[in-house]
Amino acid sequence: MTRSTTDEAAAPPLPSSPKERRRLREAKSLSEEQVAAAVGVTRATVRSWETGRTTPRGRKRALYAKLIAPDPKPKPKPARKPKSPPAPLPVKGPEVAPVLEVVHEAEATPSPEPAVAHEPEVAPAPEAAPAPPPAPTSPPPPPGPEPEPQPATPRLSPDEAFDALYAHAAPGLVRQTYLLTGRRGLARESVERAFQLAWHRWPEVAVDRDPVGWVRAAAYEYAMSPWHRLRRAHRHPDAPPSEPARRALFEALLELPPAYRRTLLLYDGVGLDLPETAAETEASTPAAAGRLEVARAAVAERVPELAAAASPAEQSELLHDRLGGLARAEHVPAPPPARAVRTGSENKARLWTRAAIAFAALLIGATALTLHTAPTHYEQPLSPPERVGGVPPRGGPQKLTPQDLKLQKSLNEQLAHGPERLVPRIP
Repeated sequence: MTRSTTDEAAAPPLPSSPKERRRLREAKSLSEEQVAAAVGVTRATVRSWETGRTTPRGRKRALYAKLIAPDPKPKPKPARKPKSPPAPLPVKGPEVAPVLEVVHEAEATPSPEPAVAHEPEVAPAPEAAPAPPPAPTSPPPPPGPEPEPQPATPRLSPDEAFDALYAHAAPGLVRQTYLLTGRRGLARESVERAFQLAWHRWPEVAVDRDPVGWVRAAAYEYAMSPWHRLRRAHRHPDAPPSEPARRALFEALLELPPAYRRTLLLYDGVGLDLPETAAETEASTPAAAGRLEVARAAVAERVPELAAAASPAEQSELLHDRLGGLARAEHVPAPPPARAVRTGSENKARLWTRAAIAFAALLIGATALTLHTAPTHYEQPLSPPERVGGVPPRGGPQKLTPQDLKLQKSLNEQLAHGPERLVPRIP
């Protein structure tokens, strides 16, 4: 037990994002089988850790974190007299950068120190020669005005940060979801529901490495649900574009299976790399690459320009331009205001809370009524009546024969004289 506790304490922290765990593993060129063999679990368990279904705990968590931890980099030796403070590093990623700048508090850049004028040093003369008279030096320039301190970036409230994320990502996500489903109303509904879920889990989304990716994955999952086929409004896709080239691309996208269509849209449309595409679609990197090749081949049969591309890079760039042009050309409904989305999320959460409380109260009341009206002892129920066959009829006096009738008549005609009737006559 002591060794296990020590290992957990000495292990590096495990990234909370499943995508980051997968990126670190692939950066070290480790397969899922190798990690599973080293930690002592199955390959399916490692995949569930990297897709967010489960989280490792205890000793397995420490071994997994130590296995995928990045190699420590040697610290550079600090300069003796730095002339100016280093510039802040830019945030990686064209899509995540503006969001992270809004969600997280930006650090103030230190202002450079003003240059100080020093008097020139005069080299001493040799001892043999007499020292010349000191040359007149000009007075130092007057010090300039002190630089004003830069105000610190104000920390945004959760409402302001959510509104900024919504304004940055919502319009583009609606167009992407339209390419994924071919239905304008469903695309708007999916993005609205994804942002409602993001506001409901805002503490988790605000610290995520890629907030836009979090909302995009939620919107795609809702839009690709097979239950929408049962709704009359979303049973059939919208009318295709009138232009022949865009119409062919639109129909080719809708003919692809949902998983292949999503992989093609994420890689060639959004611009994610292959590991990130595989992680968001919950597939392995080779499987995502195979889906991408099959999807490109199917689309190339309908789009001649794509089939004439010389290389896969040129094909990807051409698909990116065609998908972007199709999304921008179609009239997609604008998403609702951010305040309406936040209010809808809060109202829905309040409604579900009240429904849960009402159901719990109803259950408690029914249980109390049952306990109050239930009998305290067991009473054996009466069996229902049944017809019984084979039983003789109820007995009674038999029918008198003629001899019995004659005897009865003679007895009735004679008068009774007391005990004489009881004593038989002896002839």
